[in-house]
Amino acid sequence: MLQSFMNIFTSLGDTVVVPIIIFIVALCLRVRAKTAMMSSLLVGVGLTGFGWIISSFTPVVTKIINQMIKTTGINLPVVDTGWQTSALASFHSTVGISFFIVGLILEIILFLIGYTKVFFPTNLWQNWGFMIWGTVAYTVTHNFWLSLGLSMFMMLYILMVAEIQADRWSDYYKISNGTTSALHNMENAVPAIILDPLWNLFGFNKVHLTPEVLKKRLGVFGEPTFIGAVLGVIIGLLGNISRLSSLDAWGQILTFGVQLAGVMTIFPLVAHLFGSAFKPLTDEITERYIKKNTGKATESDAIKSKKRWFLAIDDGVGYGESATIISGVILIPIIVILAFILPGNKTIPVVDLVSIPFMIESMVAVYRGNILKILCTATIWLGIGLYASSYMAPMYSASVSQYGVAATTGAALIVSFNVMARPLNALIFAAWVSGNPLWIGLTIIIYGFFQILLRTQRPQIWAYLKRMSDKNKPDYTNAAKKNKLQKERFQTIN
Repeated sequence: MLQSFMNIFTSLGDTVVVPIIIFIVALCLRVRAKTAMMSSLLVGVGLTGFGWIISSFTPVVTKIINQMIKTTGINLPVVDTGWQTSALASFHSTVGISFFIVGLILEIILFLIGYTKVFFPTNLWQNWGFMIWGTVAYTVTHNFWLSLGLSMFMMLYILMVAEIQADRWSDYYKISNGTTSALHNMENAVPAIILDPLWNLFGFNKVHLTPEVLKKRLGVFGEPTFIGAVLGVIIGLLGNISRLSSLDAWGQILTFGVQLAGVMTIFPLVAHLFGSAFKPLTDEITERYIKKNTGKATESDAIKSKKRWFLAIDDGVGYGESATIISGVILIPIIVILAFILPGNKTIPVVDLVSIPFMIESMVAVYRGNILKILCTATIWLGIGLYASSYMAPMYSASVSQYGVAATTGAALIVSFNVMARPLNALIFAAWVSGNPLWIGLTIIIYGFFQILLRTQRPQIWAYLKRMSDKNKPDYTNAAKKNKLQKERFQTIN
């Protein structure tokens, strides 16, 4: 029965299943049937658009990345074959299928009783992110219930992190009462929040390296389209550094520049269309739970509202946002260099390098698009992630090999950099597969502490993150100086 349900889901795909869920949720919110139908159709159109752009862009950039790696002469035993191998294994394993059903029911129950403010089923497809960790755990332990429990725990902690950063993601990506909640996005919010005070101490918030500032100061040279073309040419040069005398090389370099410019120009248009599909739903949330008692909703009301909740949104909506894709593209050669120079690293990222914009969305939202902060945090965290993926590779390879993935790559060990280069997730995984009640109990206690903190201090947490985010605004320093002068004048008068 479970396999039959999974076959239906995988046959229809997320471009059909997610719109159906959106339609049902819209009707439950008493949105008009006509509006609900158009919203759900636009969601399907948006997801299709994301898929077309990314599927066209991926083989192009992967080819250049492979050339870049070949030029450096890197020869490491663990090869990144992409997140698709994770999804394949997840939807064919007993633990994965079991979690998909049980986890979905639990996600709905947790939302209905108010345990979480994030309605995950609207992003149902991303459940595979939890499923793969349980699938790998079962390969290691052969303990079904422990492995299923690990997937459940991953879901609980990610829902908590998603709720913590939800207000920032919603604000930055302009999706009212919407947030991403994918496992491969959420973990990165943790180092972003922890390191933010340090970056401010170094004065990074005063650098104002954001798409808006670049556009204002550089004019046409600061436009995302132009920046995309320049970055494309630079990446193309790195991939063809050994054959610059070839006409074919320059054709590839310039073509990739135009292609990346195209992605940075077209993707925001699709993202806007996708975001507009959720507007009737998110407006209904705002109207019912925020404006209900205040008359007119303000940002402060949204932060303080105890009834506010969020729809889980596909992370594709943020992929083509200017700061997200600019940072992601810059990080590609940085990660390749780190793989080469970090002692003890065994992983060479390849296919999932094109997924880096997905991987850093939470950082982008927390830092309000401050590219300098994003690059610094991502370099540190993804650098540590190389060690995490090296640790996970033997277990991951053994797990997915049951489905013929390893045999088709020709590599001794494979991994998904996007999925497994997660230091915090790898630590949790290690604690659970150890089977030691003390280590497992410790992860539960830590989670419980922060969950209680979130439940009791959520407005304060959101207000703090907003204050930290606002420090990255170009006018923040001037406004702070103005307020300080006003206070000094007031004290002088008195």
